[in-house]
Amino acid sequence: MQKPNLFLKNIRYSLDALVVFISYFVTAYGFNKGVIPVISPVFYIVAICLWWSMSLFSKLYTERRSNKFSEEIVFIIYHTILFAVSLSSVLFFLSLNHKYSSPFIIVFVSGCSFLAIATKYALRKKIHSALYQGAYFDQVLLIGNNQVAANFIDTVNKYYYYGYQCAGYIADHPSLNNEVRYFGQLDQLNQVLKNNIFNEVFIALSYKESKQIQECIHICDNNNLRVRMLPDLTDFTTSSVFVQNIGQLPVVNIGFLPLDKRENKLVKRIFDIVFATVFFLTIGIFILPIIALIIKLTSKGPVIFKQERWGLNNQKITCYKFRSMVKESSDLDEGGNYNQAFKNDPRITLIGKFLRQTNLDELPQFWNVLIGNMSVVGPRPHPTPLNLESIPTVDNYMLRHVVLPGISGLAQVNGCRGETKTTEEMQRRVNFDLYYIHRWSFWLDLQIIIQTVVNIFRGDQNAY
Repeated sequence: MQKPNLFLKNIRYSLDALVVFISYFVTAYGFNKGVIPVISPVFYIVAICLWWSMSLFSKLYTERRSNKFSEEIVFIIYHTILFAVSLSSVLFFLSLNHKYSSPFIIVFVSGCSFLAIATKYALRKKIHSALYQGAYFDQVLLIGNNQVAANFIDTVNKYYYYGYQCAGYIADHPSLNNEVRYFGQLDQLNQVLKNNIFNEVFIALSYKESKQIQECIHICDNNNLRVRMLPDLTDFTTSSVFVQNIGQLPVVNIGFLPLDKRENKLVKRIFDIVFATVFFLTIGIFILPIIALIIKLTSKGPVIFKQERWGLNNQKITCYKFRSMVKESSDLDEGGNYNQAFKNDPRITLIGKFLRQTNLDELPQFWNVLIGNMSVVGPRPHPTPLNLESIPTVDNYMLRHVVLPGISGLAQVNGCRGETKTTEEMQRRVNFDLYYIHRWSFWLDLQIIIQTVVNIFRGDQNAY
């Protein structure tokens, strides 16, 4: 393991030890009615050992600096659930459960979760700041000069917070970015590794060059360097691909959909009903009437806008939204084409602009969720005219209708919102939808929900 990564991992362990201590102290202080509590070393040692132990199952300390923080929040929540269950069990077996009531454990674990999220976010921002200033980069050697290699260089240059810096590449011919150093041909790999310092090696060779790949891996192993593969799997990016073993033989499986399983459909449907019901009984009960009243007072026309869209299996559904445009606006332009909302669109009302930027115009769609023709998370349903325009120009467009559409989706939290001016923009949106369909999990839904909430407060420059 690289020294910077080991150092950061040790910081994470140390911070979590502090998190558990602070949460324990504050909880005990509160339950002790403001009197400074006597800290039990047994409880603290048990708690911190279980917190660290559960990370083996939750993968809490896996490096995720290149992922959205919403994903890390999901893992923290999953970790605290495991921690709460294991802590309660151990206290019971140690006959200590009578000293620590259920409310105490709930408050303590909730405090650990909140502080863990706060400290990891602060550490993440500190790492990003250091990376922006040129520190903590992993120096990477790239092997290969194909399109995948070129994409890798562009990606690490654009997204500095991934923490990689391409020191150069090795290939039979120098044909990549001139700003990236060319170290020589493949047969010079061993000498290059001995004369330079790298943290990792990324191999971007074609699967047809299996002999060269094996030789490169062998040389890297001898030099005690971690190797990562950059396979050219562009044909499979919108398919469900997972690997199983038959004996020691890896087998790639393609075409399996997680939501084909009845138990997954049931979990998703139960979650949709519970989430929508809780929304209406808590937030919706007061925010929906307020928004409706503001719309009614600021512009003429109905409060709710109804639009025909396509749902599961291409069935037409009525999608409900708060009206954000003037009553006289039309869905079609003079040429009969679908008239998407665009930046500074004069059809959008003043309150409508705010509602669209914050996703609040979508709140009535929780009714669609309750009646079963939409889900909380899924591919966003498109109006019928936009569907008809996209079918002949966008690859695999109709495959996005094999699951229920959603109020929010993976494409939306990754910036694919608003007007799609080109076929390429719509294709990117569809690719995100297909990725979600083929890799669905409950935790992915939870991650998308968290990121959607974050975007509501942060705003989205593509929402207009």
